[in-house]
Amino acid sequence: MRVVVIGGGILGSIAAYSLLRAKAAVVLIDAAHDGRATQAGAGIVSPWTTRHEGEALYAMLEGGATAYPDLVASLAEDGETDLGYARIGTLSAPADPAVLDAVEPLVRARAAACPLAGAVSRLTAAEAQRLFPAMAPRAALHLTGGARVDGRRIGAALRRAITRRGGVVRQGKASLLMEGDRLRGARMGGEAITGDAVILAGGAWAPEVLAPLGLRLAVEPQRGQILHLRLEGTETASWPVLYPMTSHYLLTFEEGRVVVGATRETGSGFDRRVTAAGLAEVLGTALSVAPGLAQATHLETRIGFRPMSPDGCPLLGVVPGLANLVIANGLGPSGLTISPFAGAIAAGLALGEAPPLDLAPYDPLRR
Repeated sequence: MRVVVIGGGILGSIAAYSLLRAKAAVVLIDAAHDGRATQAGAGIVSPWTTRHEGEALYAMLEGGATAYPDLVASLAEDGETDLGYARIGTLSAPADPAVLDAVEPLVRARAAACPLAGAVSRLTAAEAQRLFPAMAPRAALHLTGGARVDGRRIGAALRRAITRRGGVVRQGKASLLMEGDRLRGARMGGEAITGDAVILAGGAWAPEVLAPLGLRLAVEPQRGQILHLRLEGTETASWPVLYPMTSHYLLTFEEGRVVVGATRETGSGFDRRVTAAGLAEVLGTALSVAPGLAQATHLETRIGFRPMSPDGCPLLGVVPGLANLVIANGLGPSGLTISPFAGAIAAGLALGEAPPLDLAPYDPLRR
């Protein structure tokens, strides 16, 4: 079987990689748009500490987190170990202790139901600061199983592994190839690339691919401005993810790199500017949570356009009337968390396999 995957971000790449692991032939077409979410995303993998998620979204978040160990092991077999993935734990540290009291039972219940989440403990401000020395003195909930991953590094590793396994990677803009009412693959310029099935995982740019079929994919770009700082002379690789129980976060990588985010700018379109308001929001929040970052060096600000669905829940499934067209989209700010699970499901649908959960809540053409 031959499958064409449109979209080379984390979701499309994992779908392609999963297909190759299942011995299918794959052509991955990547438009390499500036601002795609994978290249900018922070990479927090800790669904157990999130709040206000419905059951359908949480199932995807937890599915993605629990799929990571298998993905990491498989990529290691392909010689790819530089992913930026590490289980370094998560600190939930809201400014108001009452918020911590309210969320603690939920986190403990989720951790009890999922061994990968690890152990949960309530820390004093001093104990929390020992784990994340730059943070303000706040009591925190510590979860040992929280993880992080570098979107750019795992994306590059997947691309190399896809090629090593015999997948074909093409760069360019794709459209759907129709013959009458049958989907036959994709087209790049004047070239037809045929396949038995197509997975459309084009992120915020996917609606324009579906439009010629008279289909509306309700995905819009949401701009995220994410800052990268460096604490000179400080080894931060083992610091936990720091989550102040808002839409903002801090996480660290090797060599003093600290990632701080992020704005959530609905209605932004594809405006790639770094704005004064965006910088003020992200830095102001970061310094209130972690005043020890005041002397950090600003390295860069990344812009990513999250593909947002109407209700924040993924768009995943087969298109009615086109059984060989699979849509995988709408992961919003959680693409790097959900993709190992959603990408594998998309691959299975393209192969005609039954999904591991009811996909009705993820109807890709819902409004």
